[in-house]
Amino acid sequence: MSESLIVGIIKDAVVTGLKVAGPILVVAIIIGLIISIFQATTQIQEQTLTFVPKLIGVAVVGILLGSWMLHTLMSFTERIFEMIVKVST
Repeated sequence: MSESLIVGIIKDAVVTGLKVAGPILVVAIIIGLIISIFQATTQIQEQTLTFVPKLIGVAVVGILLGSWMLHTLMSFTERIFEMIVKVST
């Protein structure tokens, strides 16, 4: 295995991980920011107030984008298996 092949695999893995986790993380951050601003303005410091909306938002994103995430991970896995076959021959 060459160094460029390993760097390409790592780059592909990081990009795929960011593509799959990105929407969930963005939704959680945005909801958390909105709830934090709400808590700061109303001075309500209830811990479950931040947890439940994030959980609902992440679940909705998971339901809406779950098939796309699965297809993205499957295509990454197929690319990795193709590289394994090329390297082993």
